[in-house]
Amino acid sequence: MFSITVRDHIMIAHSFRGEVFGPAQRLHGATFLVDATFRREQLDDDNIVVDIGLATRELSSVVGDLNYRNLDNEPDFAGVNTSTEYLARVVADRLAERVHRGALGEGAKGLAELTVTLHESHVAWASYERAL
Repeated sequence: MFSITVRDHIMIAHSFRGEVFGPAQRLHGATFLVDATFRREQLDDDNIVVDIGLATRELSSVVGDLNYRNLDNEPDFAGVNTSTEYLARVVADRLAERVHRGALGEGAKGLAELTVTLHESHVAWASYERAL
C-alpha cells in the first residue's frame, strides 16, 4: 500500500460533559496538528498516490471551517463531546466527501483509505481510519 500524508493544524475551544473529563468539563482551548494520510494499492498514471497540492488545499479548507471556533457554539456539534477521536472522524468524513466530489482530481478515484490523526501533544494523539 502506498501513502502520502499532508499536515495542517487547528485551534479550537470546547468543553466536555461527564466526570471522566475532570477539569476539561470547563471551557478550554486545544491546538491540534492534523495529519491526513491517503492510501492506495497502486500508483496512478502519474506514479503518485494523489496530488499533494490538492490534498493540502482540501485539508486546509476542512480544518479552516473549525479553526478559531468554540465548538460548544457550533450547531454541528450540539450536545456532542468533541473528543480528539470524534474530531478525527469529523475531519476524515469531511475530507472523504471532498474526495468523492472530485476535489482531489481524477487520480483520487483510486484511493482506498484515509486516516486522519489529531495530535494533542508530542505524547498523545488519536486517529480515525476509513475506506474511500
